[in-house]
Amino acid sequence: MSDLGEPVLGFRPDQLEGFRIGVTSDRRSNDLIDAFERRGAQVLHAPTLRIANAQSDGPVIDDTRAIIDARPEVLLATTAYGIRRWFEVADAAGLGHELVEVLEHADILVRGPKARGSIRAAGLDDAGMSERETTESLVDLVLAQRPEASVIAVQLHGELRPTELERLRSAGRRVLTVEPYRWTAPDDTDERVGRMIEAICTHRLDCVTFTSAPSVHALLAAADDRGRTYELLDALQGPVVAAAVGPVTAAPLEELGIEPIQPERFRMGALIRLVCEHLEQSRVMRLDTRHGRLELRGGVVEVDGRRVALAPAGLGILRSLVAAGGSVVPRERLATALPGSTDPHALEMAMSRLRQSLGAPGVIATVVKRGYRVDV
Repeated sequence: MSDLGEPVLGFRPDQLEGFRIGVTSDRRSNDLIDAFERRGAQVLHAPTLRIANAQSDGPVIDDTRAIIDARPEVLLATTAYGIRRWFEVADAAGLGHELVEVLEHADILVRGPKARGSIRAAGLDDAGMSERETTESLVDLVLAQRPEASVIAVQLHGELRPTELERLRSAGRRVLTVEPYRWTAPDDTDERVGRMIEAICTHRLDCVTFTSAPSVHALLAAADDRGRTYELLDALQGPVVAAAVGPVTAAPLEELGIEPIQPERFRMGALIRLVCEHLEQSRVMRLDTRHGRLELRGGVVEVDGRRVALAPAGLGILRSLVAAGGSVVPRERLATALPGSTDPHALEMAMSRLRQSLGAPGVIATVVKRGYRVDV
């Protein structure tokens, strides 16, 4: 078993060799980074949002007292970290025993297994879990199963939309909330998000992972601030794979025409396995040539046993040529593979550098007045 609660199947230290992966998460980012790097990948980390505890515990304590006084019939527990943080603050304020005592008499409905684990760690039991592990389905659950409940407490989190609370209030429920933490943007001195956007737009990454919908929105907003929204979307719709931990995270990408890969089980370990399998099965290109076997893995090409890391321009060209399987690829089509440019002169320069990098004369043949092809 891995430290992510997932069995380690078919682990190989060279499984992701040559691939470059972007990680946008803050919490548990080390789990992702370590898993990818142990499999040979290069990782670029740029948390687009950070989880920040309240600057003062006063509001959390006040909300806790209000919940204790109201003795809610139902608690909606949405995130494991939020529950743990809430109980830590309550304990420090001398309210932990009272809070547990009140919640022992409430129906606790959890959004997913991790929230369930935190509830049980506090010595409490839950009364059910949302069907799709989303806040929307959690609200559906309480409206369907507890129509008589008049007071509902909700542990807020960074992805909870105000419309879900309004659904409860519109149904005549009194809603009390507690917000143990919130999402914040990186400060202006943190240049990592800018480097991540540049790497995506210039195809210097093979995959970008997302573990929350707010992190997707934050990346898109940062790209918009830099005037690079079109380039970012174009990259994520083609050469750079977007990987989302589940449907809630995937939704804002899908709304923009991006089709992210996502695991059947919405877990970090499942996301890691999916990224490994997808890159290995769909992003490794092989072709036998007259000059030896050619294998393209992410940003690295191997020709007859010799490995070379390629620049984005050369990589885009070689991908197009290998995909053609030896057929001629017109210059105009190859030019579209260049990140940020379709200039014919830029293509000639990139082709020259690519041939020098390969170090195998004749692998890429020029077809006069037509284009180029791999010599198979």
